[in-house]
Amino acid sequence: MLLKDKLKNWRLVLGSGSPRRKELLAYFDIPFTVDDSSNTPEIINHALQLSAVAPDLSLQKSRGFHRELEPDEILITADTIVICKDQILGKPKDNGDARRMLHMISGCTHQVSTGVTIRTVSKQLTFCAVSRVTFRELTNQEIDYYIENYKPFDKAGAYGIQEWIGSVGVTGIEGSFYNVMGLPVQMLHDRLLAFDL
Repeated sequence: MLLKDKLKNWRLVLGSGSPRRKELLAYFDIPFTVDDSSNTPEIINHALQLSAVAPDLSLQKSRGFHRELEPDEILITADTIVICKDQILGKPKDNGDARRMLHMISGCTHQVSTGVTIRTVSKQLTFCAVSRVTFRELTNQEIDYYIENYKPFDKAGAYGIQEWIGSVGVTGIEGSFYNVMGLPVQMLHDRLLAFDL
């Protein structure tokens, strides 16, 4: 069965203001609306194992949605974190923070985890996709150029893999490329297809 046939009587709602998630969800060829009215703060529970942080953040966003869901709605929320050297790299606060993060991921392999929550009025499912990304050594000039021209302050780990820094710096990816962009669309597709509606 095609996902669009399964969801023909449902309304898909993306609870995210991320332009990248909007672009990726559109790949399904299914109508959806974007509702980013919720302003749920991203509070990391440091008692959790690192692997549980992204799923927990996506669940927080789902539970913090600003209104009750309608009976025919499916809400999708997501959160992406970068884990490098056992540290969580969120969105950089300023140029200096972005520079620090890019120096951390330079010349090493890090993990990108995206937690996703699917929820209706009666059911919910949370899952996580993990990709491993390897960067070559980045020069100070490259890091400064990227920050100055791409201003990656809305991106976990201070970079967008689909941008200039990804094309010149990434030497390998293990796992989903789209997950690194912010939404593991293949996994989400299969979870929605199997979701008991």
